[in-house]
Amino acid sequence: MDASDRQNEILSLLTLQDRVEVEDLARRFGVSLQTVRTDLRDLSGRGQLSRVHGGAVRIASAANRGYAERRMLNAGGKRAMASLAAEVIPENCSLALNIGTSTEQVARALSGHSGLTILSNNINIINMMMAMETRDLILVGGSIRQSDGAIVGEDAVDFISRYKLDYAVIGASAMDPDGAILDHDAREVSVARALLRNARSRILICDGSKFERSAPVRICALTELDIVITDRPVPQEFAEAAAAAGTRILVADAPVTNESSEND
Repeated sequence: MDASDRQNEILSLLTLQDRVEVEDLARRFGVSLQTVRTDLRDLSGRGQLSRVHGGAVRIASAANRGYAERRMLNAGGKRAMASLAAEVIPENCSLALNIGTSTEQVARALSGHSGLTILSNNINIINMMMAMETRDLILVGGSIRQSDGAIVGEDAVDFISRYKLDYAVIGASAMDPDGAILDHDAREVSVARALLRNARSRILICDGSKFERSAPVRICALTELDIVITDRPVPQEFAEAAAAAGTRILVADAPVTNESSEND
């Protein structure tokens, strides 16, 4: 059975059941675990399934939820992660916050900080922080995605390249156990990469359910992050990759829920 036949069989199985396991598929097809993982990675990259730790599931319906609804998912976990981020970020510094419901919570958690210069491609964050005592607010220029107020695209990337910031805080749609940080929209990913390139300290804030999701566009690897803030213990493979990369993992004390927003 070649790769095409195996992948068609995997999709057929997912029409009958919610989840497939790597080890079960390897036995079924008589191939290695790595071969099955490659098949799942290919199918995920084409948007035909969602990879999870140890296997794959049908495409999650959460991807179609509106931004306002996603704000409500795992709200307690997001607040706990945001409080932890606010402990890491000092007063009197410059900071970038990108699009996402978790980064919006970070903005709220920073309300007690003074002397901040905030740059963001998130209109919601800028509007929120206008009521706070910040030193400067900088809205990234570019095309506005009307569904969530994100400013994305190459104009935004060019705008960000003018700055060098102390901190960048980004979110993501998925985290792979091997350490890859992933998202769906290539335009949004370009902006996130620009924020990371132009910051001295780089923070990812992402709840643990993102290990159960997959997305096709790579934002970065753990070697390009200084801190990962999440709300539950991470898979062993991810922890080992973070240790090798010298990336700190901070786990917020938060209640575990079954849902998260598709984009943090």
